[in-house]
Amino acid sequence: MPRAPAKQTTTKHKFVVDYSKPASDGVFDGADFEKFLHDRIKVEGKVGQLGENVKIVRDGNNKITVTSNIPFSKRYLKYLTKKFLKKNSLRDWIRVVATSKDNYSLKFYNIAGAGEDEDEE
Repeated sequence: MPRAPAKQTTTKHKFVVDYSKPASDGVFDGADFEKFLHDRIKVEGKVGQLGENVKIVRDGNNKITVTSNIPFSKRYLKYLTKKFLKKNSLRDWIRVVATSKDNYSLKFYNIAGAGEDEDEE
């Protein structure tokens, strides 16, 4: 019995990075982050050649959606986000937190209560 040809399954990955809190304070630039991702994401070992495989869309002024037809890791997106924060000297104040299976959110570190314990003697 001849085998049926294997069907090519396209894996579609959709990840969202929500940067609404830092953007509302004016410390994070979404357009600059979008350009950074476009320039840095590697497809088949080559930087800047996204083609039709990876699409980066900025939704308003608070979210970026990365859609991929090829295998794409959520961890790689977190790595690039942290690299962008470090490049802009924001890594000390902003962290990247997974809010769901395919969402990341940028949040400020909670440093309000950290200094209160040291003053008491």
